[in-house]
Amino acid sequence: MKVLTVLGARPQFIKAATVSRAIKARGDIEEIIVHTGQHFDANMSDVFFEQLDIPHPHHNLHIAGLSHGAMTGRMLEGIEALIQEEKPDWVLVYGDTNSTLAGSLAAAKLHVPVAHVEAGLRSHNPAMPEEVNRVLTDRVSSLLLCPTETAVSNLEKEGFPFGAIGTVGTQSQRIVNVGDVMYDAVLYYRDKAQEEVSLESFGLQHKGYALCTLHRQENTDDPTRLTGILKALRDIAKDLPVVLPLHPRTKAKIDQQHDRNALDGLRILEPLPYLEMQRLQMSARVILTDSGGMQKEAYFNQVPCITLRDETEWVETVEAGCNRLAGADADKIQNAWRAARISKEQTDNLYGDGHASEKVISELVAG
Repeated sequence: MKVLTVLGARPQFIKAATVSRAIKARGDIEEIIVHTGQHFDANMSDVFFEQLDIPHPHHNLHIAGLSHGAMTGRMLEGIEALIQEEKPDWVLVYGDTNSTLAGSLAAAKLHVPVAHVEAGLRSHNPAMPEEVNRVLTDRVSSLLLCPTETAVSNLEKEGFPFGAIGTVGTQSQRIVNVGDVMYDAVLYYRDKAQEEVSLESFGLQHKGYALCTLHRQENTDDPTRLTGILKALRDIAKDLPVVLPLHPRTKAKIDQQHDRNALDGLRILEPLPYLEMQRLQMSARVILTDSGGMQKEAYFNQVPCITLRDETEWVETVEAGCNRLAGADADKIQNAWRAARISKEQTDNLYGDGHASEKVISELVAG
């Protein structure tokens, strides 16, 4: 069997690495990895692939820096040609990027079945590009690989499964809760991060700091939201050091606002490699983020999370009391910071048993 995997962003490579290891362990599946080039990341060097034991892409389309439509269109063209060349049995896509949508559309139009990892996620905010991508990808996928029961429920409420997808004839789509491959990744790299990265190298102590990431377009491109978030971070930093690996998008928007005091009192770092970021997450007292992935990683590491958004796809973490939605209002963020905690009654794992990758492969083999 041959699987063509389409990836476009660093988090997708890390998730896909767990599945690639499961494929390699079997020995009877050929995987062709396509990197669309969607997200340029200076940390995605050869060291990134070697440090994390991630397979290098077989093809790189080098498509980045364009509008959503132009980027998706060029990816669609490039992936279509590779599908025709490689003739895979499955096209495997992850998450909700433009690369995800382009890969799924190219495959569906060529009648190659699509398997979507992280199917069924919904923020219920149609203004988000990611929401558009995930909804359309689910609709054309043959195999919907959900990370949670909530994701399964979302699909069922929308009328899934449908029929006649890809090359499966009149069969219905299959919906399977396999668990979360990101949990697999955190378990796999946790010991390595502790062994290879020391908090002392950052001048930090266990549970002695807050960790923040801020990059989502809805926050960085809205001056009012960005100002509110940064004010809250400066106020929190009066009580607890706030470490902020500064995303290039965020830095550019702060510079455009010409606010010289925007980052006063914050510990600003360059964007961090994966292991370093994992190590800082593990020992943070609290995490503040607008990243979907970090909300889950905070949960996996039992660190309270404050989400700098008005909604989240990972509603289970909010319902469990481990994640608080604070949006961009400075007062709400500070109130969430004061209330942030993890109780012993809220530590059940909602994202599977750490073997999602093997289940993904089993479902592909089952057809």
